[in-house]
Amino acid sequence: MEPAPPQPETELSLDGARILVLEDEFILLLDLEWVLQEAGGAVTTARTVRDGLDAVADGPLDAAILDLRIGLESAEPVAQALADRSVPFLFYTGQVGDDPVLRHWPSRTVLPKPAQSQTIIAAIAKLLRRP
Repeated sequence: MEPAPPQPETELSLDGARILVLEDEFILLLDLEWVLQEAGGAVTTARTVRDGLDAVADGPLDAAILDLRIGLESAEPVAQALADRSVPFLFYTGQVGDDPVLRHWPSRTVLPKPAQSQTIIAAIAKLLRRP
C-alpha cells in the first residue's frame, strides 16, 4: 500500500475581519497590511500609540497585531484598551526576551519578527477562532 499524497496547505481566510496593525516601522506595516488584506482582512493601521488608541476607540475591531515597542513608547496602553473591549490581540515583535510588557500579558501570543505570511494569518485566524 502506497502512502497518500501530501495534501495541499489549507488556505486560511480572514474574510471581513477588522484588524488593527500597530507598527512603527513603515515597511513592516505595509507588509503586514498587504498580507492581511490578501487573506481578506479589512486592515486599520497605526504607527503611534496615540493613533492606535484612537483606532481602538473608533472601532469596531475583531483582532489586532501590536508591535511591542513603538518608538520609545510601549504598546501596552493599546493592549489594555483592546483587552477592555474584549478584542483579541497578539504581539509581533523582535523583543522576545524577558520584557515587562510580555510578563504582564503572559497568555498572549507572541510572534517573533520576521514571521512567514502563513504564520501571521494562522495566528490571527486562531484569535478569531476560524479554521
